[in-house]
Amino acid sequence: MSVGDSRQIIREQVLAAFDRKMKLHITGGGSKQFYGRASYGEPLDMRNHSGIVTYDPKELVLTVRSGTTLKEIESTLASEGQLLPFEPPHFGEHATIGGAIATGLSGPRRPYSMSARDCMLGCQLLNGKGEYLHFGGQVMKNVAGYDVSRLVTGSMGTLGVLLQFSLKVLPAPGSMITLVQEHSVEQALNTMHRIKGSPLPVDATCYHEGRLYIRLSGSAGAVESAKSQMGGQVVDDGDRFWQQLREHELDFFKTEKPLWRLSVKPSTPALELEGEQLIDWGGAQRWLISELPEQEIRTATADAGGHAILFRGGDRTGNVFHPLPSSLMTIHERLKNTFDPGAIFNPGAMYASL
Repeated sequence: MSVGDSRQIIREQVLAAFDRKMKLHITGGGSKQFYGRASYGEPLDMRNHSGIVTYDPKELVLTVRSGTTLKEIESTLASEGQLLPFEPPHFGEHATIGGAIATGLSGPRRPYSMSARDCMLGCQLLNGKGEYLHFGGQVMKNVAGYDVSRLVTGSMGTLGVLLQFSLKVLPAPGSMITLVQEHSVEQALNTMHRIKGSPLPVDATCYHEGRLYIRLSGSAGAVESAKSQMGGQVVDDGDRFWQQLREHELDFFKTEKPLWRLSVKPSTPALELEGEQLIDWGGAQRWLISELPEQEIRTATADAGGHAILFRGGDRTGNVFHPLPSSLMTIHERLKNTFDPGAIFNPGAMYASL
């Protein structure tokens, strides 16, 4: 199927849904269907709208259609010694770039490099009236529409059908090793906070069950120097550890209990919540496995200046994402009405009114 054909088929389905007041559930590889509130509607399959449009390794820019798999993108970038800076989780063999941008999820490198939103240079989308919209461009200095391109990142497909993206890519590091140090949770948080503001070539940290994992990446000389300064034991096959963390394949994540993602300031002390925790992103992301009442978890996180998301499991019909103040919810509702006046896209995927 040609690109023009796939775009037209998608547009016709959107127009039909708008005319008939039907709901559409945008789908891709299906690897992140567990995320967000339970949504519904006629499936709008994006997998045929795929392929790399342009890739300029010298300019560090990739333009790609939303149905393209992350596996294909990462293989293409690796052939040129480059990577996606936000290290997106796949959660499945058929994960697409559209799903990565729609969910806005980033991997272990995120606090030391760029988020999915930071990588967005421009996008094309189809709004709820079947109109093609273009925002941003292919270079960082092109700011026309730039904020809108970043706005759709993490919008869970509620604002429109994401068709195509231009993304910033970066060179892959020449050398990479993983160190592990034995620490208490307080010592680990202090260490993560200290090295975040240092010139050391750290691009990932994680703490669980008394062990602090630190990934060093950069030139061979810089990595070896940092290793000598920091100390700790070198982890055999450290790449595998970070992949398992990114893909939630560590034993910690193998649970049927609700998994919460808590976002706080990196300097926040350990949260006293019943359950098992894993600390990521230099202290800014705390994974919590707990059957505590939702309000208790949200209150404790809010008191620490953060917010809590029910990432997987639990009740998918309630407040999965952290409740918004009424003033901010009003802004979200106005944006939804502007881009999707018929409210046909992914109804309720983020909040009941969206």
